[in-house]
Amino acid sequence: MFGTYFYNESMRRMTVAFGQLFNKIQVKRKDSEGDIVQSMAVPLAYAPKEKFLTRLDQQPSLDEREFAITLPRMSFEISGISYDGSRKLTRVQKYKQVKAGEDGKVMTYNYTPVPYNISYTLNIFTATAESGLQIVEQILPYFQPDYTVTVNAVPSLNIKRDVPIILNDVQYDDSYNGDFTQRRAVIYTLNFTAKTYLFGPASTQGVVKTVQSDLYSDTDTTNKAREERIVIVPNPTSADADDDFGFTTTITSYTDGKKYNPSTDTDE
Repeated sequence: MFGTYFYNESMRRMTVAFGQLFNKIQVKRKDSEGDIVQSMAVPLAYAPKEKFLTRLDQQPSLDEREFAITLPRMSFEISGISYDGSRKLTRVQKYKQVKAGEDGKVMTYNYTPVPYNISYTLNIFTATAESGLQIVEQILPYFQPDYTVTVNAVPSLNIKRDVPIILNDVQYDDSYNGDFTQRRAVIYTLNFTAKTYLFGPASTQGVVKTVQSDLYSDTDTTNKAREERIVIVPNPTSADADDDFGFTTTITSYTDGKKYNPSTDTDE
């Protein structure tokens, strides 16, 4: 089982879908008369919170703006992965897709996926409380407490799933504790849980063209001869995996004392 390479990119696609929810957040600044004087898109990056906190700590002074990190900005990251047994499904279900192969069409299939919860953390860094409130207010109304996205989990099988993303909590931190020249950083931390599924390796299967069953009147099938044979073939015989076809059943009785040899595919 282990050692067979496969990579469906399920978690990568889920992470990309999560990030795309927040890549069009804007902040607008107004003058004293209420007119918009500046509108800017908030940069978003996949990065840990500590990376930005370290960068802010390295340039804490307002006098060093040339090298200071630009605020506002956002970052997100995976903070945990856990199995969710409450969403477990039956294992016998199959997802199928017919594709063209070297010997005609083949069926590619995958079994029931495994339910996992992926925890994400979204960090919002702003220099003012107003900018932070603008960003947060553009996010919170959409989560009640979840927002559902459609993810193309396994493109090779055209498997798409609706994944609810739940907003668990919102944390607030104002790091300003110095004098008037000290740089301020208002930080919001939003914790989410995506209830997704992970698929295993896909398998392929060709079209079964013939089914043959030999019947015996004795339990000693090694030494005794077959007495009756049932052969089932698709109708038409040229049918592929995605065709609508029936079956032709042929029943033949034998008294020649022979038995079928699977090695030579003949009666001996």
